[in-house]
Amino acid sequence: MEVEAENVLKLLFPDSVPESWKENPDFALYLSKLGSYGVEQLSKEPERLAEEKATVLEQTQDLVFTNYKTFIHTAECSREIFKEFSNVEKRLGSLVERLPELTRRCQAFSQASSEIATHRRLNSLTLTRNAQLLEILELPQLMDTCVRNGNYEEALELAAYVRRLGKKHGNIPIIESVVRDVETAWVTMLHQLLQQLRCDLPLPRCLQVVGFLRRMQLFSEPELRLKFLQARGAWLQGLLQAIPSADPHHHLSKTIELSRIHLFNIVTQYRAIFSDDEPLLPTSRDNNINESAVFYSWITEKVAHFLHTLEKDLERSQGSSLDSVVGQCMYFGLSFSRVGADFRGLLAPIFVRVVSQNFQASVKKATKKFEQEMESFVLSKSTAAAAAAAVSSRSVTNTTEQKPEIPPNSLLEFYVLAEYCNGMLTAFNELRVCAPVAVCQIVTESLKLSLKTVVERTAHWHWQESQADLSNTERDALRRFCSLLALELIPYMQRCLHLVFPVADVALRLAVPAHQLQKEGITYLDQADIIKPLQHILPISSPILGLANLDTVTSDKPTGNNEISDGTVNSSVPIANVQTSSAGIEHEDSISEVATKETSGEASATGSEQKENKAPETEKPVTGVNSVNLSIQISNLDLQEVKERKSQSEHSEEK
Repeated sequence: MEVEAENVLKLLFPDSVPESWKENPDFALYLSKLGSYGVEQLSKEPERLAEEKATVLEQTQDLVFTNYKTFIHTAECSREIFKEFSNVEKRLGSLVERLPELTRRCQAFSQASSEIATHRRLNSLTLTRNAQLLEILELPQLMDTCVRNGNYEEALELAAYVRRLGKKHGNIPIIESVVRDVETAWVTMLHQLLQQLRCDLPLPRCLQVVGFLRRMQLFSEPELRLKFLQARGAWLQGLLQAIPSADPHHHLSKTIELSRIHLFNIVTQYRAIFSDDEPLLPTSRDNNINESAVFYSWITEKVAHFLHTLEKDLERSQGSSLDSVVGQCMYFGLSFSRVGADFRGLLAPIFVRVVSQNFQASVKKATKKFEQEMESFVLSKSTAAAAAAAVSSRSVTNTTEQKPEIPPNSLLEFYVLAEYCNGMLTAFNELRVCAPVAVCQIVTESLKLSLKTVVERTAHWHWQESQADLSNTERDALRRFCSLLALELIPYMQRCLHLVFPVADVALRLAVPAHQLQKEGITYLDQADIIKPLQHILPISSPILGLANLDTVTSDKPTGNNEISDGTVNSSVPIANVQTSSAGIEHEDSISEVATKETSGEASATGSEQKENKAPETEKPVTGVNSVNLSIQISNLDLQEVKERKSQSEHSEEK
C-alpha cells in the first residue's frame, strides 16, 4: 500500500513533495482516497476541486466582509502580542542570566540559616549542660592545684580521666585544649617528684615518690632505676660540695662521714624499692638491659669518686691524723660489705702510697738538712774540747738502763748528728701511727739510702778535715764523730725500725719465719754495707772507742741517759717500757762484725721481747689493712744545750 502511495506521489509531483505536506494527516488520507477512485472519478476530481475552491473562497470573502472588525482586532492583538512576546523574551533572558546569582545567594542564605540554627541549638545544649562543661573546663586548674599542693594521688586520677576523655573526644577543640593543659601540669608533677628525690628523704617517702613515678608510666623499669640513682647521687654530690675545703682533714672527715651514712641509706632505699629478681613477664624494650649492672655501675662510680677525693685530700693534708682517716675509711668499706661493695682492697694501695711518700719526704728533708749542715760544720777546738769533756763526764757517771726508743745521749756531742737523728725520729713518729706492713721494705730502703748518703758525706768530710793540721784532741773528736755515727746512730735507727715494724708481727702477717726476714733484708739494715766508707777510719781498737763505751752500745743495757750540761730527753710524752736485746760487742771486733751482730741479735730477741713487754694501747687498730700498731712515742733529743754550745763555739771562733 505504501508503495502504491509512493508511486502516486511521483506521478502527481514528479519533482518533489513539500515536507510539510508529508506530515499532514489529511494529505495522506486524501492520497488514500485518490488511490481508491476509479478513472472516471479521477477525471472529474479536478473540476470538483475547482468548484470546492471557488466555494471556499466565496465563503471566506463573505466571512471576511461579515467579520472584518474582528479580523482587524485580531491583527492588532496579534501585533501587540508579538511585541509583548519580544519584551517577555528579553526579560526571560535577563532572568536566566540572574538565576545563578539568585541560586548562590539562596544557598548562602540557607547555609547561614542552618549555621545559625546549629549555633542556637548548641547554645541551648550548652546552657542545659553548663555544670558538666564547667567541670571539664576546670580540670587543668584542678590538676595544677593538686600538683602544687602535693596531692599526687588525685592528680594521677585526674590525668587518667583526661586521657580517656581525650581518646574518646579528641576531635573537639576544647577537649584537645584541656588535654594539652593537663599534660603541661603532668610534666610539672614529674619535675616535682624528681626534685623530691634530690632532697633528704626517708625510706617511706622514697617508696611513695617512686610509686607515683611508676604509675605515671613515663619511664621503663631500668630508666626509673637510673633516674632514682641519678637524683639521689645529685643530692649526695651537693652535700659533698657544700663541705668547706680549706681544711683538708676536716673536708676528708666530713666526706667520709657523709658518704658512709648517705650512700648506705641510698643503697638501702634502692634495695627496698627495686627488686633484682627476674621479672615474670619481661617486656620487649627491656630484654637487653641488665638492671643489676645499673646499680653496681653507679656504686662503682661513687666509690671511684670517693677514692679520688681521698687521694686529693691526703696529698694536701701531708699525713696529719692519718690513723683516724684510715680507721674511718676501713669502717666505711666494711659497712659496704653488707651490700656486696666492700672496697677496702682499693684503699690499701692509696694509704700505702701516701705513707711511703710522707716518710720518704721526711727522710729526704732530714738528709738534705744534714748535708747542708755538714757543708758549714767545722771541727773547732772548742767543739773538740766540749766533746772530750762530755765523754769524760759520761765515763765517770753511773750508767742506768736506757729504753730502746730513747736515742743515745752521746749524739748530743755533735749537733749535726743530733739534728739528723731528730729529723729521722720525726719521720718515724709520723709513720708509727699508721704503719702498713706493705711499706716496711720501702721504709727500709729509704732509711738505708739516707744512712748511706750520711755516711758517704761524713767520710768525705773526714777526708777534708784530715788534710788540715789537727791537734790530738781534734783528731779524737773527729774519730768520735765517725764512731757515734757508725756505732750508735745507725744501730739506733735499726732499733727504731723494729719498734715501728716488730719482727714478730711482720713475720706473722707475711706468714714467714723471722729468720727469713733477716735473710731477705725485710726490716733489716745491712749495717756492714752502710758503714763500709768508714770501715777503714775507725777500727774498734781505736782509743776513741774506749771513751765512747762502745761495749754497751748494742747490749741489753745501752748507755745510760746521763745528761750533758742540762741536755735532757723530752719526757713529756708517755713512753712504753719496751725492751730489746742484742748481742754484745767486744772491743777487738771490727765495725762490720759489730753491724752483723747487731742485726742478728735483734732478730733473735724480738719474739721474747713482744711476750715480756706489751705497749699500752693508745691507738685504735686499723681494720682491714695489714699494719703494725705502734703505741711507743720515740723521744727526740733535746737540742737546747747543743744550740747554745754551737753559738758559743761560733762566737769564740770569731774572736
